[in-house]
Amino acid sequence: MEILLIGFIILFIVSYRTKKGQSVYKFISQNAINVYKRVEPYSFKVMREKVRKLGLDYSPRQYLFQVLIFAGLAGGISYLYFYNLIISIVYIVLAVSSIPYITYLRCKRQYSEYLFEQVQVYCTNTIMEFKTTQAFIKSLEGVVESGVLEEPVLSDVKMMIALSYENGDVYDSIKYMDTKYPYYMVKNMHQLFLQITKEGAKDTADTFENMLVDIDTLVEGVYRDRSDRANFHKQFLTFGVSLYGLIALVQLLIGQETYISMVDNLIIRLFIHLVVLINSWFLFSGEKYYNENVGAE
Repeated sequence: MEILLIGFIILFIVSYRTKKGQSVYKFISQNAINVYKRVEPYSFKVMREKVRKLGLDYSPRQYLFQVLIFAGLAGGISYLYFYNLIISIVYIVLAVSSIPYITYLRCKRQYSEYLFEQVQVYCTNTIMEFKTTQAFIKSLEGVVESGVLEEPVLSDVKMMIALSYENGDVYDSIKYMDTKYPYYMVKNMHQLFLQITKEGAKDTADTFENMLVDIDTLVEGVYRDRSDRANFHKQFLTFGVSLYGLIALVQLLIGQETYISMVDNLIIRLFIHLVVLINSWFLFSGEKYYNENVGAE
């Protein structure tokens, strides 16, 4: 096991030395980000750019603070488990190299929240425009001209308008938007507009007012859920990190010298590695769950 760990460190050092002038974190994060770009080139590029424009991305100082926290926790916990400096260095490198992935998850959540807000603006303003125009396409044009929408929803609404004029009906436009943004409020609003298109506009004021109320209720529920999830996330991280500290209790019960002699056994050392990895997987799974599907209905 030690031979494999030393080999990993040597490989990392050799790779790092080929990137002179770069910091360790910059080298790791850039390579990890390049992997994410190849896996999801459109999603990552668009999300990261929009998050930066919204001012939600971390500053360099915040990233540095994050690196120090990850390195400090990984170093302290791994040394408490193995009392081996080489192993601690490996865990520090692994912990710091996971930061780009966590950054990706955070961007994904923030971009999802942003899209939900834009979709809500699209639905609300389209309904309000329809009260005046009594025509679906004219309502879309009014929403575009009002300047309340931002990319990418703005371009998609323009595509809806173009498809409607090209085909002479709204069916492909609605299908396009329903596929792009599969939210309940979008589908329900479009279904109502399809019904109006088929049967004509007959006293729809009350129906649209009820839909606006439903949208407001839905948005309120989403924001409440978002707040609850954020509170649970803090508690989850506290609990997850505290699980690493159980090894201190074990050492207190059996004695530090006895524990260190046990760690010298290969089987026990492998078992302890497994415990650390399982607990780390538990934390990453929770982080992934928290950052995914937020802002959706």
